Amino acid sequence: MLDYYYEPCDKSTSSIGGGVPELASPVLLSENENALDGNHSHGGPGHAKIQWPERSGETTPSRGESGYGDNGSYMSQPITSVVNNSTTCDLDHSGKDKSFALDRRKPPPEPYTMRDRQNLHRLLDILKGPQSSHEHIYEAYSRLPSPGVEYLSNEERHLLLHRLSVIEVKTKKAMLRYLRLVDDVKAASTPLKLSEWNTALAYAGRCFPRVEAPQVESALHIWKEMEQDAGVRSGSTTFNILFDIATKAGKYVLAKMILKEMNARGVEYSRFSYVGFIYYHGLKGDGTGVRKAYRDLVDAGGVVDTAVMNCVIASLIRSGEPSAAEQVYERMKRMLHEKTGQTVPSSDWRQERKLGRDLDRAFRTMRSDRQQLDQLQAEQCLAPNLRTFSIFMDYHVHITGELRRVAALLHEMQHLDIPLNGRIFLKVFKGFARHGGVKYTAWTTQRLETVWEALLQASDEGIEGVHIMKWMVIWVIRAFARCSGQERVLQVWEEIRDRWKVVDDDEKGAVEHLLRNVLEEASAERKHQ
Repeated sequence: MLDYYYEPCDKSTSSIGGGVPELASPVLLSENENALDGNHSHGGPGHAKIQWPERSGETTPSRGESGYGDNGSYMSQPITSVVNNSTTCDLDHSGKDKSFALDRRKPPPEPYTMRDRQNLHRLLDILKGPQSSHEHIYEAYSRLPSPGVEYLSNEERHLLLHRLSVIEVKTKKAMLRYLRLVDDVKAASTPLKLSEWNTALAYAGRCFPRVEAPQVESALHIWKEMEQDAGVRSGSTTFNILFDIATKAGKYVLAKMILKEMNARGVEYSRFSYVGFIYYHGLKGDGTGVRKAYRDLVDAGGVVDTAVMNCVIASLIRSGEPSAAEQVYERMKRMLHEKTGQTVPSSDWRQERKLGRDLDRAFRTMRSDRQQLDQLQAEQCLAPNLRTFSIFMDYHVHITGELRRVAALLHEMQHLDIPLNGRIFLKVFKGFARHGGVKYTAWTTQRLETVWEALLQASDEGIEGVHIMKWMVIWVIRAFARCSGQERVLQVWEEIRDRWKVVDDDEKGAVEHLLRNVLEEASAERKHQ
């Protein structure tokens, strides 16, 4: 069990005072239920064994290749040493970093053409623009001779890596861009900071909707390269990322090994670590473990915000306790009404990211100052936000099929002044695609048309967060195919095609292929009638 390696916080540590939603009611928590057994302590033996995935027959790609396959799996390591075929690796706990020759950097070359100079200045101007997209930044960088990082100062190189690390949802394309840049950094024999290695780990393991074995293997190889070849020691964030990847892949034994390694090195848990433990128990369907991990976060001095409560709600639902999740949700609404002058927390992902980092920093620096922690906790607004409603929407769309409850959630969003977002529209169309088209269903064609009109209006008015993208188009087609006839599907396709922001030909081809299949299935059904 994870519990053997998960060391609970010291109960003598000052806990946060009022303002924290308590999960210790008879319905939500039994105090004598201990989700953690065993007494593993920090500062274990001098060495621990980590089983690295075995890789053989690897080759170095040509200049400019990523070194990472289309499925996110690790293919090779340009410039740096190829992964050792040995499956067992000793990790030194002495605290001494291995020497690494990356600091022997050659002076950066001068741009040798006027065009190169212009491209360099263009890239630097784009990097200074706070709203520059990843695509725009990487396209400008790609115009430099390879490896382009040789033309950048240390500060400019770190800024480039940072800009490509900040993203709302990690995707395959974003992963390939970042890891190609990492390959260029290694090709130029320049060092990567720990935070940049951490980003590479996160991209390798989290860039696909489902985390599976290839992503886990990629992350482990990057981790090995970071520690053994580059001599960069892992920190709390590194272990949090590895633990999260292993957990999402269902590799619970590996997750325990990672946590054991973290404990053996004496690396302290961060606030993100405790939130990860909540998520872990939710994936395992352990409601008691969810409550215990939440209690340990509070006892350790972690400030609770809406993101933590959303993790608790999602984890309780995964544990088969939706009624307990609803109670947490109702408690959050009551706390909002009790605190006059407070508004619903922002759903802007950048602000949420900054708040999470600020609270983690406070967790590390203020743990012994109860008064400051109490004040910081009192400042937090624990009201439901867009993510909260998205969690419950998912549950009712995929599990219960209760349109009445979905409509009630939409009404509550309106009451709390939370604007409809594209992801909410997407979930509602999923509901029609799953539950419509049958007798006596509440997911009727008329109601589908109402939602469709609302989407078109929001899109035409340029409502923030409402965009016609690939998955929106797919689920709209599926919803009308389920609830309406072939003719209506074609009409909807004509309406949505003009509003669709096509990213590339692959997306367009996938949707057109789906449309053909839908029309063929509808035609076949008519022949059998």
